Amino acid sequence: MRSISIFGATGSVGEQTVDLIRRAPPGSYRVVALTGGQNLARLAEMARELRAEVAVCAAPSGLAELRDRLAGTGVAVAAGADAIAEAADRPADWVMSAIVGAAGLVPGFRALRHGRTLALANKESLVTAGPLLLAEAARHSATILPVDSEHSAIFQALAGEDLAAVDRIILTASGGALRDWPLEALAKATVKEALAHPNWAMGQRITIDSASMFNKALEVIETREFFGVAPDQIEVIIHPESLIHSMVGFRDGAIIAHLGSPDMRHPIGYALHWPKRATLPVARLDLAQVSTLTFRAPDMARYPALRLARDVMARRGLAGAAFNAAKEIALDHFLAGGIGFMDMAGVVEDTLTALDAQMGGSNLPEALEDVLGMDHLARKRAGEIARQMAGSR
Repeated sequence: MRSISIFGATGSVGEQTVDLIRRAPPGSYRVVALTGGQNLARLAEMARELRAEVAVCAAPSGLAELRDRLAGTGVAVAAGADAIAEAADRPADWVMSAIVGAAGLVPGFRALRHGRTLALANKESLVTAGPLLLAEAARHSATILPVDSEHSAIFQALAGEDLAAVDRIILTASGGALRDWPLEALAKATVKEALAHPNWAMGQRITIDSASMFNKALEVIETREFFGVAPDQIEVIIHPESLIHSMVGFRDGAIIAHLGSPDMRHPIGYALHWPKRATLPVARLDLAQVSTLTFRAPDMARYPALRLARDVMARRGLAGAAFNAAKEIALDHFLAGGIGFMDMAGVVEDTLTALDAQMGGSNLPEALEDVLGMDHLARKRAGEIARQMAGSR
């Protein structure tokens, strides 16, 4: 019986992880910790069904309600960031890191310090602190497995291959809900319109990040950090069908592509059962029915986030932390109606410019505290910039 913890259990990736656990034969898993955000009813339901040892909600204000919902179940209850970090210290063979944003950094690091397998869906960990995270895993003989569909695809395509033979890595992107809109109309796109993703069923924030391509920008940086390739070896291509999840090109001209239905249970299941493969409840592709796969180059005017990702990789230092923090704040302001869809990239770019001197040049971050400090600083500055933009609209 394997012991597992799920951080971000009530989000999209967490829900699908729970779905796979629920389908497993009885006795396959013992659930140690489940953490969630505002959906306390769902967190309590999961904890009760899976007989978790502890359930932790992010906001301390939710503690009383969560305690009431789990009264008499034997499930321990806690709340707050410190409690989430402490939950990561509980022994578990496999830990899903699916908390969205920089909030997933600390529990991920804590899990690695116990030499565990970390299934990483929190892309911000590599974007903001990639070298530190990989060094922590090596120090404690821990394993990091990518759960993003793109990076899982790359990981699988590289199985048994020599990384030195890689010529390029091609990240595919759906283009999001607004990919076919006239460029001039994007500035007026609403939250509801940006959430109408044609292929993937994801959470609110990641769906809008898909429409703006900030999600792909993070993945570009993540690819550089996790696989150690040069920035100019990383390409992005629009693939509207979302059936090829990424490709790896080799120096002999061959390209290995990973195909599959757009279902996050595949990369989650791959990480859950690695190094073996297991039968998963995902649709099998009928290529005759698919008939056509299409591709096109991304328009940089439509997706300025991709240009900013290149800038971040050139800057190194703490630029990844500043980029991610500013992106999260810009998204908050778009969701609240303060700024427009295309203003998000402006907030991020202005924040990077404003904090250039504090990013440490090309020096890599020395400690997690440096990353968290830049995260705090960038959030404050991005908020100021966003409010200024909102006031001038």
